[in-house]
Amino acid sequence: MAGLLGAAVLLVLVIIASLVVGARDVPFGTVLDALFRPDPAVTDQLVVLDLRIPRTVVGLLAGLALGLAGALMQGVTRNPLADPGLLGVNAGASLFVVGGIAVFGVTSALGYVWFAFVGAAVAASVVYVIGSLGRGGATPVKLTLAGTALTAALTSLITIVLLSDPATFDRYRFWSAGSLSARGLDTALQLAPFILVGAILAATAGRMLNALALGDDLARGLGQNVVAARIICFVAVVLLCGSATALAGPIVFVGLAVPHLARWFAGPDYRWTLALSALLGPALLLLADVIGRVIARPGEIEAGLVVAFLGAPVLIALVRGTKAVGL
Repeated sequence: MAGLLGAAVLLVLVIIASLVVGARDVPFGTVLDALFRPDPAVTDQLVVLDLRIPRTVVGLLAGLALGLAGALMQGVTRNPLADPGLLGVNAGASLFVVGGIAVFGVTSALGYVWFAFVGAAVAASVVYVIGSLGRGGATPVKLTLAGTALTAALTSLITIVLLSDPATFDRYRFWSAGSLSARGLDTALQLAPFILVGAILAATAGRMLNALALGDDLARGLGQNVVAARIICFVAVVLLCGSATALAGPIVFVGLAVPHLARWFAGPDYRWTLALSALLGPALLLLADVIGRVIARPGEIEAGLVVAFLGAPVLIALVRGTKAVGL
């Protein structure tokens, strides 16, 4: 409970920083005026209303989706390295979005999301099927290798399409950087229902993941329908990853690092892990966005790039850590 309260306080502080900090310093009092007494004639208030509030909402939704998706994937696969980026889900969503841009001329986030859903579902299914082949079934190592190989293959296909179509590359390059500023509030609100449905499914999965963590045979012995649990988690991951990718581009490492941070506070109970991941995911992504605004003034570094830079040491620590070999 203390961890949940601490994560909530951290998220509130990061939201305030996201509204106050940027290339143009806006006093906290002006932010409050923009929220409760908006005056379009005040330039600083317009910065908050038109730029920082939409950017903060996009970060909240994308971070929530990626944090929950990572916790679900690590729970279902019992793999501490499971992450939408490492297991090829983001790459699958990206490839189908690139295909939508190149073949159908899609330009809106609401158009991207349907291609992202299909791509995420296809990639997750392919990784699971490949990882399940052979003796021993879907082990964590086989799933990770299958995801890494599929990510490399899909990334190569994306590169081939982009190099052969300059118009598609021009649209793709802004979206692919993991920017929170590329989408407006209207786009975020259009995609919010998909993330809400995914979050509700994830909220119902905590008890199922606790049973699956004991192994399939013991979970069945406790009365858990293993197939139904995996289908619910699969649908939730597709909705969350597809929406987040359509909204902010293919952001990696949020889904990997956040569940581990959540377990550090909450222990192995997935009901608490999912609740904490829902708070820590947006906190991490918004913090990365704020850092990206500060370290390259007057320019900015996209949040997706900052998260990747911060996530690399986390991945190395997980690989070297002796406590991260199983869930």
